[in-house]
Amino acid sequence: MKIRWKAAAAAAAASLALAGCAGTDGGDGGDRTLTTGMILAPATLDPAASEWGNRAMYYQAAYDTLLRATAEGTIEPWLATGWEYDDDATELTLTLRDDVTFTDGSAMTPEVVKQNLLRFRDGTSPNANYLASLEDVDVQGDDAVILRLSAPDPGLLSYLTRTAGLVASGEAIDAGVDLATQTVGSGPYVLDTRETVTGTSYVYEANPEYWNPEVQHYDEVEINVYNDVAAAVNAIMANEADAVRLADNNNLDQVEGAGWSIASNELDFQGLLLLDRDGTMAPELADVRVRRALNYAFDREALLEALQRGAGSVTTQVFPVTSEAYDPALDDFYSYDPEKARELLAEAGYEDGFTLSMPSSTLLGSATYTFISQQLSEIGIETEYTDPGNNFIADLLAPKFPASFMALEQNPDWQLSQFMVSPGAIFNPFGTEDRVVNALLERMQFGDEVERVEAATELNRYLVEQAWFVPWYRVQGSMAVAPGTHVDMLPTNAIPAIYDIRPETGQE
Repeated sequence: MKIRWKAAAAAAAASLALAGCAGTDGGDGGDRTLTTGMILAPATLDPAASEWGNRAMYYQAAYDTLLRATAEGTIEPWLATGWEYDDDATELTLTLRDDVTFTDGSAMTPEVVKQNLLRFRDGTSPNANYLASLEDVDVQGDDAVILRLSAPDPGLLSYLTRTAGLVASGEAIDAGVDLATQTVGSGPYVLDTRETVTGTSYVYEANPEYWNPEVQHYDEVEINVYNDVAAAVNAIMANEADAVRLADNNNLDQVEGAGWSIASNELDFQGLLLLDRDGTMAPELADVRVRRALNYAFDREALLEALQRGAGSVTTQVFPVTSEAYDPALDDFYSYDPEKARELLAEAGYEDGFTLSMPSSTLLGSATYTFISQQLSEIGIETEYTDPGNNFIADLLAPKFPASFMALEQNPDWQLSQFMVSPGAIFNPFGTEDRVVNALLERMQFGDEVERVEAATELNRYLVEQAWFVPWYRVQGSMAVAPGTHVDMLPTNAIPAIYDIRPETGQE
């Protein structure tokens, strides 16, 4: 049976989603500026090397994606007006808009879309594996492309709402324009390189030729980088911004006391990643009893209260509540039981404990590492930290450490497996393989919908039972929102889409 999204229905859904949104006309003739605060600066502005997550807005301001992820959790048309899979889900046909131009005046064509897809696949983005199954792209007439896959990819449509779906000007690419420092897209805004201070503040002006002005809510967007909590809170207290991403939840009372509101989701989980499950660097982690002992070592309720002021939900599974594989019983599969942890370590031959090496980062909070050391010392495990500075992620993925504290997205089932579990997943840097896991992944990839759900559910339980990770809690991701501004969070990303930040009704 073919999987199809009809263009007419897609257009109607898009129209409904856009109804009531403001354009750039402020009503009083004045300019409107959106000032946001993010916790990370982009390493580059080039779509072929792009990252999503907390860096998404830098790209989304200047570039459109082929598909759009909505605040309601759906995937809708954007540069592509419709899509259709063949019977075995290895060919995806995208029908494209014919009214899109880039800021250099060139047109978006199927050839340009093909160029961008292959450039991303072969580029340096940490998410390049999103298109690992893409063998080639065929141009079909004047308004479509066919993505030919080596195998079905249940996450592909979602990837096309993110980094893999960004489309830059083909003429700019061919001319060798430095897309790392300037933007040539079809998005709602254009980077103002004269006003931008790299690493500190990024200023975008409204694109006067934008094809969809109904989601272009501002005349100017300024994205400031607040890479420590104090700077973000100071900007909020001084009313110097309209929407600010908070790195943690320790100042929510202060923010709300200043008259701001909090837009939130529970996308990320926090806890330990036990990356070296084969024991290459840390032989102890190859023993499931040791990994289970680590899970029993942490008082998740206390950590949530101490580190996030209770803003979140404790869990011992990495699959999200929105997943069909989610099992409420797995949220407390491991209780806080230091005695049980010590017993397991003794059974594994480590009654005297061992030393676990991990990276640290000030961005993730110094108190976090103090608590980790305290909790692990209670079961006889000592911690040894190294701060790689700006190379934290690079060193983690090199890999240079057997384990690490981390906050990671809880993605939909197939995406999560390709992000953290499969042998080639970016957050499986040691390439751990497991016969049971591989069989379940195969069923998820090639099975029908019922088989996929069953396999994902089994995979979720297996990962918990085998203690591949040490999740603590799903943390509330918080965006501080100033009076007069409205934000709809995405269920699929740490920050809202730029289209979903707008003036409150009556402020437009």
